[in-house]
Amino acid sequence: MKIIIVGAGGVGYNIASRLALESKNVVVVDVDAHATRKIAEDLDVKVVTGSGSNPDTLREAGVVEADILLAVTDSDEINIVSCLIANQISPMTRKLVRLRNEGFIPFHASLKNEAPHIDNIINPEAEVVKSIRKLMTIPGAVDKGEFVNGRVKYVGIRLSETSPIAGMELSDFHHIFGHERPLLAAIIRNNKVIVPRGKDRSMAGDLIYFVCNTEKLEKTLELLGVTVRPVKKVLIVGGGRIGFKLSQSLEQDNIQVKIVESSIDRCNDLSMKMAKTVVLHGDGGDQKLFMEENISQMDAVVTVTNDDETNILVSLLAKNMGVDNTITRISKASYYPLLSTIGIEKVVSPRISAVSSILQDIRQGNVISDISIYGEQGEFIEAVALASSTITKGPIKDISFPKGTLLVCIIRQDEIIIPTGESRVEAGDRIILFAILAAVKKLEKMLTVKLGFF
Repeated sequence: MKIIIVGAGGVGYNIASRLALESKNVVVVDVDAHATRKIAEDLDVKVVTGSGSNPDTLREAGVVEADILLAVTDSDEINIVSCLIANQISPMTRKLVRLRNEGFIPFHASLKNEAPHIDNIINPEAEVVKSIRKLMTIPGAVDKGEFVNGRVKYVGIRLSETSPIAGMELSDFHHIFGHERPLLAAIIRNNKVIVPRGKDRSMAGDLIYFVCNTEKLEKTLELLGVTVRPVKKVLIVGGGRIGFKLSQSLEQDNIQVKIVESSIDRCNDLSMKMAKTVVLHGDGGDQKLFMEENISQMDAVVTVTNDDETNILVSLLAKNMGVDNTITRISKASYYPLLSTIGIEKVVSPRISAVSSILQDIRQGNVISDISIYGEQGEFIEAVALASSTITKGPIKDISFPKGTLLVCIIRQDEIIIPTGESRVEAGDRIILFAILAAVKKLEKMLTVKLGFF
């Protein structure tokens, strides 16, 4: 598969890095010679210095032979023109584009159905809002996502010393919890992602990821010592695109929302657009303002300014003032390993959200979804098993999966199976696997040959 990436910024670099690890034929195009030189030095990909909206540049990149063109520059206009030119030169090339400007939303349908015939449009802010809403529903959860149209959930929680499973061997879960047992897909300890086996123990302080039937989620959380509380009041710090979209989403569910924004002009703009949200002009780091607004009574505080340091400091301030449920927007990947050590657990990133959406679209065949966790150090992958796959030839205990991978769920028609070693995968089953980043390439090779994965 040949993929052309127009834009060598954070999203473009990250996707190129991931696809290069998977031995894809990747070409990165950017007008910035410094950016393309850095990618050429860091990654095993081809680079072309020039504008992605220039026909000659796209031809040099090999757009005629490309399966996918991905336009992710910081300019929506350049992204659209790149797709338009690619459509003229190579109509069969699939086109994916990142568009952030809200003004283009009414035109998404026409951009897909008419020239430039874009196959998929990714809005990072919209993806982040979805992530925030998922995290809000379980105050004790650090991460949360779903598969099979919401029928299966994965949740990441930090184990406390009072957790019933703290210090317990995984092999004992079945004896204690029976069929209600949670299946641990990953344990994160000392910033290392561990794919657990039966003799491993879950320890207090671990960040664990488990998978379960959505219908049994509350029961599973109860077994783990986590209480679900409804979210009725939310304070958002930062009235930019993400803050605005989030407040709109919360308003629709009749949740009381307040936005703190430092720009008076943006405050006036938000006040005109919002129906019920209270817009406050002020500094998000102002402790006096927080006290006046009774921040300790908030069910959640979300910091989504464009400055990582501000978001971190405001979240810490909110926690210090009695708010348990804080969600922090972070752009710099280098911060991720440090955040849990200072008490910042729930983190969202426009870049990671965009990358996950794009990779899910790029991966074809039997892949249904692909979700990264913990700063992209691990992945949940949802796929369909084929009759020709060796994964259907015997019990799971006899299947040779790559080290660092785990089959965590089997979905067979209306049945959701949390597998044991004796479980079998049948042709047509949906399967959910977890893999650490170092094992993704090996898993892909296995699944490419045996499942027609890509």
